[in-house]
Amino acid sequence: MIRRIIKIDEDKCIGCELCVNACHEGAIGMVNGKAKLLRDDYCDGLGDCLPVCPTGAISFEEREAAEYNEAAVQENMKKKQNQSLPCGCPGSQMKTISRENHPKTVRTDVDENVSQLSQWPVQIKLVPVNAPYFEDANLLIAADCTAYAYGNFHDKFMRNKITLIGCPKLDEGDYAEKLTAIIKNNNIKSVTVVRMEVPCCGGIENAVKRALINSGKLIPWQVVTISTNGEILE
Repeated sequence: MIRRIIKIDEDKCIGCELCVNACHEGAIGMVNGKAKLLRDDYCDGLGDCLPVCPTGAISFEEREAAEYNEAAVQENMKKKQNQSLPCGCPGSQMKTISRENHPKTVRTDVDENVSQLSQWPVQIKLVPVNAPYFEDANLLIAADCTAYAYGNFHDKFMRNKITLIGCPKLDEGDYAEKLTAIIKNNNIKSVTVVRMEVPCCGGIENAVKRALINSGKLIPWQVVTISTNGEILE
């Protein structure tokens, strides 16, 4: 039958997952970091997903499509409720970690620093734009190698911050659009960028610069550079 149904422009999609959360029928899912209409018969054609998309990647079209199947939708939603980790990876499940009243663990043979990580996911590509932990957050955006190069990374940089990591050399695409959406849609108090001294790490710094400019917000920010020897460069 010919009916109205959503259409997703993958070139405009930044993988924020807002449409996935807005779709009450489970018609939209994430495939290779992009939103995708999973089944025509799951889409009711009402378009709850359209107004939440920050890039205008979703529109309506009239085309041949299977009729909306409410029974199939309800059955699918029941299956999802029974799956504790529908994505199959604990690292991509949104989670806030409370560090209050969590004293430093001290053993007789070695001092063990407590992790300062306060949320999941941490990968820029995976984090939801509208995650509740972004509200009033001090944001740390770090090249992933920095945590291995600098020994006191957790206490020095991650404490009391929301941490996002990425590698501009290895990850496909640009971070600027996703970071712009995060800054635009949340009350971010400050941004700290931690990068390595190598030239390719300039990609993460430049993405943050463009995101701040494109957001139209005046937010305090700083860049810290780590040497390959693990030292902070002034």
